[in-house]
Amino acid sequence: MRKIFAEKLTELAEKNRHVVLLSGDIGNKMFDDFKEVAPNRFFNCGIAEANMIGVSAGLALNGFRPFVYTIAPFATVRCLEQIRVDLCYHNLPVVIVGTGSGLSYAELGPTHQMLEDISLLRSFPNMTIVCPCDPRETDLVISQSFNRNSPMYIRLGKKGEPVLHNNDFEIGKSITIREGYDICLITTGTMLKNVLDIAETLGKVGIKAHIEHFHTVKPIDKESLTKIFNNFKVVATIEEHSLIGGLGSIVSEVYVDGDFEKIKILRFGTDDKYLSKTGSKEYMLKAYGLDYDDIVKQVEGVFK
Repeated sequence: MRKIFAEKLTELAEKNRHVVLLSGDIGNKMFDDFKEVAPNRFFNCGIAEANMIGVSAGLALNGFRPFVYTIAPFATVRCLEQIRVDLCYHNLPVVIVGTGSGLSYAELGPTHQMLEDISLLRSFPNMTIVCPCDPRETDLVISQSFNRNSPMYIRLGKKGEPVLHNNDFEIGKSITIREGYDICLITTGTMLKNVLDIAETLGKVGIKAHIEHFHTVKPIDKESLTKIFNNFKVVATIEEHSLIGGLGSIVSEVYVDGDFEKIKILRFGTDDKYLSKTGSKEYMLKAYGLDYDDIVKQVEGVFK
């Protein structure tokens, strides 16, 4: 996904001299093509992420279209005040791209794991949050982000993600990935791959799962959620993010604020705790109860 980001941004920079890229001391080799196309529009801001956000705000106020890129926890938590005050308060068209979200950097421990970014950033007015699931969606969201005039956070995985679908993509609109009628599995970002596998397994035991991918979590597609609440008795949200304030919370808030019949909502995400253990992404997903088998068992249990 990050490779596609670099390629797409280079393409945009060739076409528009207002595109600038700010990096938090990572991906320098990855941006060699960008630097060739726009040598004066690439800024390595070093490990000074808060300052990097301030610089991006200044550039946006002077008519540029800044893209800010670094590892997800450093692109968000480390400079949260600057995002809130410099970008969101002034409603500036700066795109923050956080790579290695969720448990992508699981081996490096809690400092590099990013399980709270949606929760934190969605509370800021004017902020849009998009979590593409694969390289194709990454390409499309970068293109569409350029035409928006407000702050945006794009939550990327790391590398090696397969292309999962070729459906139409529009910021703010969910995508139906698979039709079903027993349960609706709602997901976002790179967890879609896991959810596709979960749906396949549920199908083998007679549970026909519908999959709805909400790549945009703010603003959430309320029209799509309304249809889901009116057509399914069981809904499950599955995300690589904290259960506090993430996709499951957003979906539950829309349900509570509406006038719907009673349905069962299952929420799968990471618990409100830091784990003392560290390992691969798959190991950490299992430790948080987000592995394939655990989710399938809990869904099956509801129907039994």
